[in-house]
Amino acid sequence: MRKHVQLAKLQSARANWPLSPDTLTTPAQNVVPQIPRSREALHASVPETKVPFQQRIVWTSVTLIIFLVMSQMPLYGIVSSDTSDPLYWLRMMMASNRGTLMELGITPIISSGMVFQLLAGTHLIDVNLDLKSDRELYQTAQKLLAIILSFGQACVYVLTGLYGPPADLGAGICVLLVVQLLTAALIVILLDELLQKGYGLGSGISLFIATNICESIVWRAFSPTTVNTGRGPEFEGAIIALVHLLITWPNKQLALREAFYRQNLPNVMNLLATIAVFSAVIYLQGFRVEIPVKSSRQRGMRGSYPVRLFYTSNMPIMLQSALSSNVFLVSQMLYNKLPDNLLVRMIGVWEAREGSAQVLPASGLVYYMSPPLNLKDALMDPLHTAIFTAYMLIACAAFSKTWIEVSGSSPRDVAKQLKEQGLVMAGHRDESMYRELKRVIPTAAAFGGACIGALSITSDLMGALGSGTGILMAVTIIYSYFEIAAKEGDMAGLKGMVMG
Repeated sequence: MRKHVQLAKLQSARANWPLSPDTLTTPAQNVVPQIPRSREALHASVPETKVPFQQRIVWTSVTLIIFLVMSQMPLYGIVSSDTSDPLYWLRMMMASNRGTLMELGITPIISSGMVFQLLAGTHLIDVNLDLKSDRELYQTAQKLLAIILSFGQACVYVLTGLYGPPADLGAGICVLLVVQLLTAALIVILLDELLQKGYGLGSGISLFIATNICESIVWRAFSPTTVNTGRGPEFEGAIIALVHLLITWPNKQLALREAFYRQNLPNVMNLLATIAVFSAVIYLQGFRVEIPVKSSRQRGMRGSYPVRLFYTSNMPIMLQSALSSNVFLVSQMLYNKLPDNLLVRMIGVWEAREGSAQVLPASGLVYYMSPPLNLKDALMDPLHTAIFTAYMLIACAAFSKTWIEVSGSSPRDVAKQLKEQGLVMAGHRDESMYRELKRVIPTAAAFGGACIGALSITSDLMGALGSGTGILMAVTIIYSYFEIAAKEGDMAGLKGMVMG
């Protein structure tokens, strides 16, 4: 009761604010580009257009092609991008590619979405997504913040010398770089909105992340480029290197050993570990607890509400990665400026990786927040391995439990949704349904988050191509796309497209 009174007081105070969300976002609706909503879009109260399933696949493919082209198109005017990359830890997760139009990736969209999700989940902003006007204002505000963040990030990247000293670039080139990054970010925002409003499948964020990760894995497996490792030129791709070694080395046994276990470049064992992790995640996706429900309106109608092992999907590992990456970024910047400061060194000491311009944490807090490079390093430093494992499991479990509260999937939210649909748990009254869900859902969320963290650790220790985090995100996203296609009820149409 006290909570409802406090919430009512907060809403009353918010109504008297001189600048309400409506005041700030309503004028922006006439300026910010908008994608008209399709019938398939979520909460679409007024159908406008019905997009056929085949056409949605076409739009999704076009969006993907645009993303891939932008990921390979270099920025005009950069002096150099070969120095150590302070955003290395964020690249794969944020669908970013250094020195290209996709430099910012989906970072502005993710940041904006999380900010508004937290504001709405904690009732700091009063929004009802069932109302069309509130929904449009909410989406416009998200988009506006994403554009502002894109501009801010672009300015920071250029002015901090990521593409060369600003004095060497000149004011004109600096402005041109900011314009390129901002334009590319706006295109990504609109592509994501295009898919989310029902013209494509899923969301642009998920599509871009999965594509970036899969592209990285395929490249490391089949890359035809050569790298000089001090023993002469070697092929980067694990499969290409295997074939080349078997053809050129007279001793086939040594050739196989080299292809399977070579250091500093992708090897066949890394590829096999990647396949094993993919298989494990797909297998665990099927684990769920079925809660029996029945209709309170129609006698005899029964069903079940599934609570999956991965109840919050890949969100725990995404939030954990975002936290770690930002700590790494701040630590590296501080160490570059103040390498002898005791506090800075306690946060993290960074050293160049052998045979690469990339730097890695060597000691301090960030060292224990980063995974061991391989199984050998994990065994050589068990304290590092133990602390990192504890950090991953606790962080993923905590983020998973927190996320259900702010994303509308908490026990109270689920009980409300079931009640609105006229469903009750079999053998329980309406009053006891919330207590039963509270017993199951938070436990499933925390345990599922810990399992995601454990899989990520295992993947990193096994040396899977890409990172454990990236592989988990790719698999869960691809699996969700399969479910989207199944829910469409048009799998026969898809089969006809493939067969015909």
